[in-house]
Amino acid sequence: MNVIHSIAEMQRIADAHRSEGKRIGVVPTMGYLHRGHTSLIDIVRGSTDIVVTTIFVNPTQFAANEDFTKYPRNIERDTELAAEAGTTYLFVPEAAEMYPTPYHTYVSVEDITTVLEGRIRPTHFRGVTTIVAKLFNIIKPHVAIFGQKDAQQAVVINKMAKDLNFDVQIIVAPIIREPDGLAMSSRNVYLTETERREAPVLLRSLQYAGEAIANGERSAAAIRTSMELLIVESSSGRIDYIAFTDPESLEEIEKFVPGSRALISLAVRFGQTRLIDNTIIAIP
Repeated sequence: MNVIHSIAEMQRIADAHRSEGKRIGVVPTMGYLHRGHTSLIDIVRGSTDIVVTTIFVNPTQFAANEDFTKYPRNIERDTELAAEAGTTYLFVPEAAEMYPTPYHTYVSVEDITTVLEGRIRPTHFRGVTTIVAKLFNIIKPHVAIFGQKDAQQAVVINKMAKDLNFDVQIIVAPIIREPDGLAMSSRNVYLTETERREAPVLLRSLQYAGEAIANGERSAAAIRTSMELLIVESSSGRIDYIAFTDPESLEEIEKFVPGSRALISLAVRFGQTRLIDNTIIAIP
């Protein structure tokens, strides 16, 4: 595995591989890798010739009051894990080169970025789409992979790629969970012991929703109320939102229609740590 820091060098390498007819896959990450990330690398490795894993804690997707400065970082460990997982190139650019001063250009996807996470973090997705578009232009991948845990992000990136005619296949990979059901996340390291024991209630609440729908409940409001009670009574979690939306348009669902699908997503704060999770349910 080679570690690349320069944008120009990464572009030169990508051009060379494309001219040879090689398929390039990219795994964008902010580092502090875990089994969820390495599962993405493994999936891409199975369908491409060249795997580029990126590590970049992107400042433009953090608001001023968020955790950019304390976001967990361990480049030595990340380098080892990326190599073991089968990465061909580890791209670790510098922020000063990615966002040279002055910097004025951003990519914005409208409408679907103002709900769910966008309602709580209004500048977040502009940063996400901008950095992903830049990575697509630098690495020139045939395939890019993202995790289902960030469900809205996957929808937004799919929309951006379609609307801007990026010649990139977007793969959305399943959520990887700890043995007790907590979705793997780099931010899990922030949790105290007590919060870590409580956090699997997120999955339990999603499972409850799936069971209620399977048993014939059609009211999103009724299920939301029960999910809120389960979380509040079982943990110290403070709920930002519990939402029921169409998995593609992200339009809110009030009544579940048989034969359709619903994305059930939530965000809950445990102390200073904000966790998200979701599931997609087929309505019987």
